[in-house]
Amino acid sequence: MLTGRLVPGLVLVAGRVCLSQGSAGSGAMGPVEATIRTKLEQALSPEVLELRNESGGHAVPPGSETHFRVAVVSSRFEGLSPLQRHRLVHAALAEELAGPVHALAIQARTPAQWRENPQLDASPPCLGGNKTRGTL
Repeated sequence: MLTGRLVPGLVLVAGRVCLSQGSAGSGAMGPVEATIRTKLEQALSPEVLELRNESGGHAVPPGSETHFRVAVVSSRFEGLSPLQRHRLVHAALAEELAGPVHALAIQARTPAQWRENPQLDASPPCLGGNKTRGTL
């Protein structure tokens, strides 16, 4: 089990570190987010699973579940390249990626890599499709 500094908003559940509430800010986890969490837990048995619904920062209706960022820490990633790790995540979420999920940012790390940097990266601001930086 990993020990040490935890990311704010994470709790220990059944020997694993998990996000403590729906990450869209409402405190409630939506059905797509719940499915993503369940499938990743089943497929990868992660020591840490942090899932953030970032849909609210994009040009989608309120309550959408289309843009996610995930940190998955699993011993299953030992000896695998970043591409191979991402393929495992994509395979677990094939149905969601073919349907409701438009964007998925993945941080797939080994337990040793997570101990070196135990935080979920920040996403850049949405440019809204055809927008460019510096213009409205």
